[in-house]
Amino acid sequence: MLRPMDTDEARTLLASANECLTRGEWQEARQAFEALRGLVEDPEAFEGLGVAAWWLDDARTVFEARERAYGLYRRRGDRRGAARVAMTIAMDSFHFRGQAAVARGWQRRAARLLEGLPGVPEHAWLRVWDCELSLATGQDAARVREVAAEAAAIGRSVGDADAEMMALAQEGLALVMQGAVEDGMRQLDEAATAALSGDMLSPLAIGISCCHLVTACEIVRDFGRAAEWCDRMRDFSARVRWSVLSSVCRTQHAAVLMWSGAWSEAEAELEQAIRHLAGARPSMQEQALVQLAELRRRQGRLDEAEALLERVDWHPHGRLVRATIALERGKAGAAADHARRFLDQAPAANRIDRALAGELLLRAELALGRAPSARTLEAIQALAAGVATEPVRASARIAEGLTAAATGQHESARAAFEEAIGLLARCGAPYETARGRVDLARCLLALRHADAARTELERAARAFEELGAANDARGVRVLMDQAFGEPGTARSARPGRLSAREVDVLRLLADGLSNPQIAKRLVVSEFTVKRHVANILTKLDLPTRAAAAAHAAREGWV
Repeated sequence: MLRPMDTDEARTLLASANECLTRGEWQEARQAFEALRGLVEDPEAFEGLGVAAWWLDDARTVFEARERAYGLYRRRGDRRGAARVAMTIAMDSFHFRGQAAVARGWQRRAARLLEGLPGVPEHAWLRVWDCELSLATGQDAARVREVAAEAAAIGRSVGDADAEMMALAQEGLALVMQGAVEDGMRQLDEAATAALSGDMLSPLAIGISCCHLVTACEIVRDFGRAAEWCDRMRDFSARVRWSVLSSVCRTQHAAVLMWSGAWSEAEAELEQAIRHLAGARPSMQEQALVQLAELRRRQGRLDEAEALLERVDWHPHGRLVRATIALERGKAGAAADHARRFLDQAPAANRIDRALAGELLLRAELALGRAPSARTLEAIQALAAGVATEPVRASARIAEGLTAAATGQHESARAAFEEAIGLLARCGAPYETARGRVDLARCLLALRHADAARTELERAARAFEELGAANDARGVRVLMDQAFGEPGTARSARPGRLSAREVDVLRLLADGLSNPQIAKRLVVSEFTVKRHVANILTKLDLPTRAAAAAHAAREGWV
């Protein structure tokens, strides 16, 4: 019969097991706790076994040990101990099993157990884990910021540096998500410094705090800084033998590699992370799956990208990848729907996510021939004003260029595209730079600068081909054929080079109808007709509507 922990042998074994945990000797700790479990029936032994099993990715033992510890703490009347273990079961339920509702239930149970207790570290950790769950499930950044600030204050008041600094990192990440990048990064820097300077003791808190800093770098596209922190995190995960953190680092490092054009290396990192996390922490592989879907999208492997997204259907960022895929398939309406649904569901406080969706919505609306939303452009511009990174500024300039081009302000569009390309090239983003060149080339064609447009398209095509961006490269070649055809035939365009709707517009234009009359006949907006006419003139390399009508009549198209 097992007995309470009242023997010297049991106390010695417990001290030895806890020392192994402190040193990060997870297998040795597990063996010591297993031996202790055979001698005593005490919650500390089961709680310690749960910790060791957690680091060893043994989900079955994690749940068995922690649920047993919870029951023993409750039997003893130790509400603080029971609450502490309930919080760990909450996070395990999400990370191992993807059960967000179950996790929330355990969190509420922990909160109830702590009611009325004087200030203890568990009050801070209750809020820390609440924030962690909210961040993992895409909840409102404003709420995360508020709760994290409470956790940091409690952690500071009770002298728990791990809880205080981890909460500070969470608050910093929430600030960045809200667009307060300078303030957020300042807090994340402080938390990371505390994590790696010895001020924090828990390897779990250290790892998560550093992860939040890298996540913030990804959000604002500061990939140079992210790369530096990824290297430090991987060194740390190797020292503490935390394979899960190593896989998370691989996912974050893959984003850096994708940005810099090292797609083969990114693919290897993501596939390895997904394989490991599928067995160790299934819910934690979702970001890696979304990133791999985006890489497949860039590679032109759209069916594979969509298959990956089916596995993470709920993930908000997956919806943005779906929107981009729809655009590439020529389904601008579906792309706009995906972007709008993302915006409907994204909390208003999550400004950076909303700006990313706004950029996609802008492109989709323009592809549909609709007037660009001033509100969308203003949101992107406001974000760029608050975020000093070159990629975010470039994104705003691209949006400004697209809007200007859509309204016929091609010189303004040209200046915006050229500045964006310079920014993207300086920060080492070959794919984004090439896409910017395609936007610039369209603008140059509208300005009748054929030679300059050809140069930009050729540079973009080479970059896409070197990266392995098959669809983008193919699209550039099609555009070049439409714009230039065979040498010397730039002015003898065929109707097949126009879309079906553009041919409809051209025929009505040749019949002498005005834009309002064409819009009424085709049941579309006047802005849509204006855009179609601009496209027709560009593709046919003609200066006026009258010239287009005459050309169509001469070629026998009407």
